[in-house]
Amino acid sequence: MLKKEFKRKDVQRVRNLIMGNSGASTGTQIGYKKETKDYKEGDVWVEGKKTWTIKNGIKQTVSKLDTIKKEIFMPLCCPNCGKVMKGQLDKPNYKIHKKCHDCVVEFEHKLRINGKYDSYKKKLVTKNSLNIVDEMELYLLDAINTSNSSFVSENGEIDRWVGGINKEEWTKKIKEASTIRRNHLKKELNE
Repeated sequence: MLKKEFKRKDVQRVRNLIMGNSGASTGTQIGYKKETKDYKEGDVWVEGKKTWTIKNGIKQTVSKLDTIKKEIFMPLCCPNCGKVMKGQLDKPNYKIHKKCHDCVVEFEHKLRINGKYDSYKKKLVTKNSLNIVDEMELYLLDAINTSNSSFVSENGEIDRWVGGINKEEWTKKIKEASTIRRNHLKKELNE
């Protein structure tokens, strides 16, 4: 014997479940109408505090790190030729050229035939040198601004150093040297 009586909305809920309409309403609501907007593939909109888009028919949030992910992660297939990138030389070539090793070899072969390979190689080396200058400048500026006025010795005693370097002077020298080298490399790149 049942201790609880079934209400109309309970019966309607069971009917909806049996018919496969699990999201269907079991009652009628009066006085509220939700505004619906239809979005197409590639649309971007803000809802609440999140940014949304539709990719491959699926509603997804847009992350601030999506652009970084595209740069870092290697896709399964080469964007140039469409072959699967699973070779051991594909990953380093994708990081530099954004294509598989076979496409890079074919591209460089065409440059050799046209006699442009040496200038291409020189540009790659110069761009790499520019990145090294930028990284070295950041490293040195960080090292100067790091406080090392004291340290803990092997005995557990705190040794304090007096004096040190002139941070402003060394910051100026590092920025000048890196600017000179950067300008030289840019001049070399434009030639």
